Amino acid sequence: MSAQKDFTLSGTVTESDNGETMIGVNILIPSLQTGAVTNGYGFYSIKLPEGTHEIIYTSLGFEDYTETITLNGNVTKNIGLAVSTQSLDEVIIETDVEKRSIKTPQMSANTLKASTIKKIPVVLGEADLIKAIALLPGVTTAGEGASGFNVRGGAADQNLILLDEATLYNSSHLFGFFSVFNPDAIKDITLYKGGIPARYGGRVSSVLDIYQKDGNKQDFHATGGIGLIASRLLLEGPIVKEKASFLVGGRSSYAHLFLPLFDNDNVAYFYDLNAKLSYDLNDNNKLYLSGYFGRDVFNISDLFSNSFGNTTVNLRWNHLYNESLFSNLSVIFSDYYYGLELKFVEFQFDSGVQNFNLKYDFTNYISNKFKMRYGLNSIYYKFNAGEVTPTTETSGVNPFKLTEKFALENALYVEGELEVSKKINIQAGLRYSTFNRLGQTEINVYENDNPILYNQPLDIYQKATPIDTISASQGTTLKSFGYLEPRLALAYQLNDESSLKASYNRTTQYIHLISNTTSPTPFDIYAPSGQFIEPQIGDQVAVGYFRNFENFSFDVETYYKKIQNRLDYVDDADLIANNAIEQVLLSGDARAYGLEFLVRKTTGKLQGWVSYTLAKSEQRTPGRTAIETGINNGEWYNTAWDRLHDFSATAQYELNSKWSFGANFIYQSGQPTTYPTGQYEYQGVTVPVYEPRNSSRLSQFHHLDVSATWSPKTEVERRWKGEWVFSVYNLYNRSNAASVSFRENTDTGMNEAVRLSIFGIVPSITYNFKF
Repeated sequence: MSAQKDFTLSGTVTESDNGETMIGVNILIPSLQTGAVTNGYGFYSIKLPEGTHEIIYTSLGFEDYTETITLNGNVTKNIGLAVSTQSLDEVIIETDVEKRSIKTPQMSANTLKASTIKKIPVVLGEADLIKAIALLPGVTTAGEGASGFNVRGGAADQNLILLDEATLYNSSHLFGFFSVFNPDAIKDITLYKGGIPARYGGRVSSVLDIYQKDGNKQDFHATGGIGLIASRLLLEGPIVKEKASFLVGGRSSYAHLFLPLFDNDNVAYFYDLNAKLSYDLNDNNKLYLSGYFGRDVFNISDLFSNSFGNTTVNLRWNHLYNESLFSNLSVIFSDYYYGLELKFVEFQFDSGVQNFNLKYDFTNYISNKFKMRYGLNSIYYKFNAGEVTPTTETSGVNPFKLTEKFALENALYVEGELEVSKKINIQAGLRYSTFNRLGQTEINVYENDNPILYNQPLDIYQKATPIDTISASQGTTLKSFGYLEPRLALAYQLNDESSLKASYNRTTQYIHLISNTTSPTPFDIYAPSGQFIEPQIGDQVAVGYFRNFENFSFDVETYYKKIQNRLDYVDDADLIANNAIEQVLLSGDARAYGLEFLVRKTTGKLQGWVSYTLAKSEQRTPGRTAIETGINNGEWYNTAWDRLHDFSATAQYELNSKWSFGANFIYQSGQPTTYPTGQYEYQGVTVPVYEPRNSSRLSQFHHLDVSATWSPKTEVERRWKGEWVFSVYNLYNRSNAASVSFRENTDTGMNEAVRLSIFGIVPSITYNFKF
């Protein structure tokens, strides 16, 4: 009797009404108790024994598709799923689908759809991706009006932010009031807080992986919104029906247009553009060309003007070598630009960072129990630390350019996911990364290679004087690094509804944000590792318990993270336009640990989640020798983003076909800060005396936001669909402290503390439409 043969069932799953590829669709074979999940491009592959099988394609919010397929050879089956016509309370995730999320070893990751993000009320009425992920456990921000986000006690520059695989260096518009992500252009996002797969590298804290929509291959559609201070419009449609499509979307704020009415010459606005072309050459080859361009513009009367933003371009080729081997080749350009014109001193300052990235990734579906991913990438960096140019002939400023820096980062990785048994699944990976700091026109040479000196009598650090300056061509390697980065995650299924998971990952970060503010600002400068700056090395372990109930899920995780070579700055460090930044930097360690809880409900009229994090984030910079005191006497101190308590809750409720409501509440421990404890006079100058670094806190941060959405229905179904969104940020008008400064009261002569608050209560109205 001959052995039974196995054949491969593979294909792509799309939305039937627009041809958009679908991520995370479950393909189930009930008779065999097995299945598969579509990847980031909607592709799936599964090996099945010869014969007839019932195949179920299922995804939350879409109609299940069931088909009986007879396999006597490899079969390609492309499927289109229709949006569910059932009401939300009837859309229930099937038990088998939930089992797979329990079974997979991936942990410390959260996925959000664009539709979920749009339902969350935010300041000024604009749906915001960064504000949405800040509601998840382990994620915080520096507060109102602050850009960036912090994950599990890490700094904002330790997050890798990818938009269609291209790196973004600044994720915010208007200093954090808006994110750079147009919600209409986003398909899917995943935030990896730990258990980071080996295919990702370059940052030690987290990965935020964002996929843009491909564009409608069936019909032309427009989506947009008109708000009080910003509006957006997205157009998409077929170029060649069912084969090629385009997507182009733009946003802009326009509050500055009304400032002249109040005799105000100041300007503050942003604009951005998302674009994408996709073309299905055939079943085995697909091309994508995507891009993003964004700018913020500030103009403060006759004092200064400011412009900054990101630019990315990515050309990708999906190729299917066979039914079991999927590949993606990407050529990526990323640029972050910052420009500042100081009109009163008549000069322009420009800086930024560029990279060119070539990456090739493969996914090999070896069997239903074993899947491998492997690939390589090479990134070339160009760092412009700053260039000063006079803007007038009468300017007293001489032109000069800080030394440009160059680097090359390479990586190879392999990762595999193995089903050891019905209860045990393992995901293991290894990444090997190298970093070459390349030659530059001007290199400082110091005695004993020490750019920073310690003055013991004064107990201060001082800049060392270079003993020489040399130059080297870009083809020369000034310093090279190479590190192995192991990754391991495993899941043990306790029963059909619950599992235990554990993970470990080591990551290496070769570029550093030079900033001593609590959150990223546009003026921050990136610098590469080299002779005087060591790469950051992060190690994280996490353990969690995960359980699914009929209508909701419960997750609890605990983690510990340690980071080596975290940069710190000497007191009164000069970071702006510093051509010898190594003279004010010291290297230390950081650690973070915590406990996270997440309860989430994704079915029924009432949906949302509640999260709570109990965490600690600290940093230490000891002296390099026994006589040095280091920073804060070498003792551990709170990082600026340490939050002991972080509680958030968000909920959306669909009352009926016309009205839905949303609300979210956030509570966080106050931001660490350093207060003066006294003062003394020296030669007529009052000198403050400060407490140990970050040993005090601002007041607790909390606010409640609510929204109501009205979708008017007409008797005759029309192509145009609109909705009104009424929202209120900070409903009870909490004055959260962004900072506290100290000054002398001119009337009493006494010192006083002054609290700065950004927002009070902020109502807004937005009209969203689609046709």
